[in-house]
Amino acid sequence: MASRQERCIHCGVLLVVPAEVNVFECGVCHGITQIRPSTAPWSTQAYNSFHSFTGRFRGFLNTIRSTSSVNTNSGGYYGANSFGLYPQPHSLRPSFHVYGSKRAVLCGIRYHGKSYKLKGSINDAKCMKYFLIKHYGFPSDSILMLTDDMEERNQLRIPTRYNILMAMRWLLENTQSGDSLVFHFSGHGTQQISMDGNEIDGLDEAICPVDYEEQGKILDDEINTAIVRPLPSGAKLHAIVDACHSGTVLDLSFVCKMNREGYYSWEDQRFPRANKGTSGGLAVSISACEDSQTSIDTSALSGTEATGVLTYSFIQTVQNEPGLSYGRLLSAMRSTIRGTKTGIVPLNGPIASMFNRLLGMELRQEPQLSSSEVFDVYTSPFVL
Repeated sequence: MASRQERCIHCGVLLVVPAEVNVFECGVCHGITQIRPSTAPWSTQAYNSFHSFTGRFRGFLNTIRSTSSVNTNSGGYYGANSFGLYPQPHSLRPSFHVYGSKRAVLCGIRYHGKSYKLKGSINDAKCMKYFLIKHYGFPSDSILMLTDDMEERNQLRIPTRYNILMAMRWLLENTQSGDSLVFHFSGHGTQQISMDGNEIDGLDEAICPVDYEEQGKILDDEINTAIVRPLPSGAKLHAIVDACHSGTVLDLSFVCKMNREGYYSWEDQRFPRANKGTSGGLAVSISACEDSQTSIDTSALSGTEATGVLTYSFIQTVQNEPGLSYGRLLSAMRSTIRGTKTGIVPLNGPIASMFNRLLGMELRQEPQLSSSEVFDVYTSPFVL
């Protein structure tokens, strides 16, 4: 099927659309663009108007980076409708300044006040930031962290669906050959039936923003569109996704299937109707578990604070084994997780006996490695 490139008139992202399509929805900002049969000056005018607004708005955002916004939410919960940020007019699409060749977006969501709240996700984001700065030399200004920490006062730093998608756009903005990008997510993940028929198992994977019940989840198709497809030649993206059902959450072309003895093969996930590749760069995802598995946070690994099992085992393995390969990283994390108890406090009473037996079980999650291209996992060094 023939295709062409068209730019979203709302956020400016360049997208590939079928040649016969006259109206399309942006996979990043979800703005609707109608392709008008107009002359070049109209398109140029719309594009220039967008960038004129963006330039003025960036000055405002730069001020926000160094000062805290006033929060008028007296309830103390930084959730779905606390900020009045959404739904926003499609013409208001904030961006952030880009800092250096190493950049990262870190998301930690606890889901305060919900029955499904987590304990370790904000700790995960904070630990990952410290790790990137101290171990790999990421500048602090190049790390954008979004959490629902109760002390967070900056409206743009709350991990809503809107803010996460805009942070993803920031991560890829002006990316060049040699750049190293990191996307880390610690929170809930889920699956749903794929409506576009581009999944081998018929299911889309998704991450859950803090406001997903009102504004929706972020599907693997959207993540791929936002941070995988635009990745240019020579640039590298690593995603560390600490969530349930996250094995193929970036919709990458190949999944590394490794057994307990360390033997592996690459499983081709490409689908005739889906473009899962990059624009020449390398995208690698390290996720908490297979698509069919769940992931937990626990204090059993750290002994004190609750953390996501993947995030903790990932950081500890890389710190303890300098110069390790992707294959060694994957097998070492799996080995650490297999022998770990869940760290749940035993319940009292006769009805708790079955639940307490879980304390003697090893964790049932296997970290996964997927990639936009095939490589030798035991000879390729892991470097961010």
